[in-house]
Amino acid sequence: MTATPDLRTARPATPDLLRSVFRQHAAGVAVITAAGSAPVGFTATSLTSVSAAPPVISFGIGLGASSWPTVAEADHVGVHILGEHQADLAATFAKSGADRFGAPTRWFEGPEGVPVLDGVLAWLVCKVIARVPAGDHRIVLAEAVCGDPAGAGRPLLYHQGRFHGLRD
Repeated sequence: MTATPDLRTARPATPDLLRSVFRQHAAGVAVITAAGSAPVGFTATSLTSVSAAPPVISFGIGLGASSWPTVAEADHVGVHILGEHQADLAATFAKSGADRFGAPTRWFEGPEGVPVLDGVLAWLVCKVIARVPAGDHRIVLAEAVCGDPAGAGRPLLYHQGRFHGLRD
């Protein structure tokens, strides 16, 4: 049985409170990519399945992210579900200033010119249908065009500020 929350310890909502609360939430790890004058990509834990018919996903991206200017203009994006063996790849795409598409990252130009990462558990190429303002972020809604769910392995998770694999 869990204890009743102590409402006397409740704090006003702040960015730090939100970050602290969401450190308790385990999330799957994805990398979002887009084509521009150079390919861009970033690690996302905000990926959500929105609708099965039509197949629509969403993710959040900060307005200050280096990938935002390209994602803001892109007609299509790539969505990649990472495996537990890809914590280094997730860290590369999360690091500011990193050469995300240089070695050892393996990728190819996929449908609609979208950069597709090699060796992921699954990937989609999606057509952007909306960019919704949400504070200092945008929520991108995109409809799946094609993809491949056939990668091998178990998913990578993000919890307490670190990448983890599933435990049996």
